[in-house]
Amino acid sequence: MSTTEFDEIRPYDDEELPRIYEELIADPAFRKAVSTVFPDVPLELLAQKMRGCETKLDFQKAFCYPALYKLVRDHSEGISLDLSAITDRTKAYTYISNHRDIILDSGFLSVLLVDQGMDTVEIAIGDNLLIYPWINKFVRLNKAFIVQRALTMRQMLESSARMSRYIHHTITRKHQSIWIAQREGRAKDSDDRTQESVLKMLTMGGTGDSIDRLLQLHIVPLSLSYEYDPCDYLKAQEYQLKRDNPGYKKTREDDLKNMQTGLFGYKGRILFRAAPCIQEELKALDRSLSKPELFAQVAALIDRHIHRNYQLYPCNYVAYDLLNASQEKSSFYTPEEKKNFEDYLHIQLERIELPEKDIPFLREKLLSMYANPLINYYKAHS
Repeated sequence: MSTTEFDEIRPYDDEELPRIYEELIADPAFRKAVSTVFPDVPLELLAQKMRGCETKLDFQKAFCYPALYKLVRDHSEGISLDLSAITDRTKAYTYISNHRDIILDSGFLSVLLVDQGMDTVEIAIGDNLLIYPWINKFVRLNKAFIVQRALTMRQMLESSARMSRYIHHTITRKHQSIWIAQREGRAKDSDDRTQESVLKMLTMGGTGDSIDRLLQLHIVPLSLSYEYDPCDYLKAQEYQLKRDNPGYKKTREDDLKNMQTGLFGYKGRILFRAAPCIQEELKALDRSLSKPELFAQVAALIDRHIHRNYQLYPCNYVAYDLLNASQEKSSFYTPEEKKNFEDYLHIQLERIELPEKDIPFLREKLLSMYANPLINYYKAHS
C-alpha cells in the first residue's frame, strides 16, 4: 500500500525535515515560542542546531529531551518508568494508556524510553490542539500523527479507518512503537475506562478477525500516575460549567490554558508502569463473541491492567477518606500529609474563576479525581 494515503496525518519522513525546519524558522509565531522556551539562546544558534538534526529522533534528543527534563526539574519531583513486564524490547508495541496531560503523557514516555536505550514512540494527537500552523508542523516533527475531529459521521468513519490502517502500517511495516490514549480526551474524574470505540477503530485495519487484528498491534496497557494534576481545578470548573449550562463547549483558548497549566503546574511524583503485552489473554478470548461483547471484554482486560499498575500516593488515600468522611485509609498517610493535601485543595478551589462557585460540588469533584485511582486499584486487585 502506498504511504501517500497517510500524507495528511503521518509524521514527517526524515528526508522532509530540512524543508520543515526552514518553514518553522521563518514563522514569527514559532520564533516567539522558541524565544520563550530558550530565552538565552540566539535564534540563529537554534536554527543551526535544528539544521544539524538528520532524523526526527535526532531532533527530539537535541530539543525536546532537554526541554522536557527542564519541566521535570522545575515542576515535579521526578519521573520514572517501570518496563520490567516487557520481556522483548526489540518489538514495536502499541502502548494504550490512561490520559492525564495533553502534551506530557507521551512526551515523558518518550524521554523515559530514550533513557532505557529504546526508541521514542509515535503518538496520536487530536487536531483540535493544533491551534497554530507551527504547532501542526512541530508535533509531526515529533512523531505525532493527527486524529481528525469535528467531522461528519461519514467522514469520521473514513478518517478512523485510515488512522487504523496507519497504526497497523506503523507497527507491522515500520516496526515503530505507538502511544495512544484509551479514550478520546482525558478522564476528568480520573475514572479511567477504555472506550470501546477506540478498540473498534484499531480493528478497522489489519487482516483476519477482530482478535487477529488486535494481536497484530502487540498491545501493552500502560498506567500513568501523577501525584498531582495541575489541571484538576480547571476540570472541576468545567464540571460546574457543564452542570449549569448543558450546552457549554470548551474554546480553543480553554485548550491552550489546559496545555499551559499542564506544562508549568506542579505534578509531584510521576510513574509510568507497563503491564505485559496482552497477546496470550487476547488469544484466550472466545472468537464466537459478537463484536460488542468482544470489545467490552478487551476494554475490561486493558482497564484491569491499567488499574492494577497505578502508583498510589498519600493524597489518593487522603482524598478517599475526605470523600467518605472516614478514617479508613488513615494508616497510609500522616497527619502532616493530610494537612498538606487539604491546604492544596483550598489553593486549587481558590483558582477556580466562576461567578457563582458551588464550593461543595467543586470540592467533591476534586476529591473524586484523587480517590478514583485508589478505588479502581482495589477493585482490580480484589
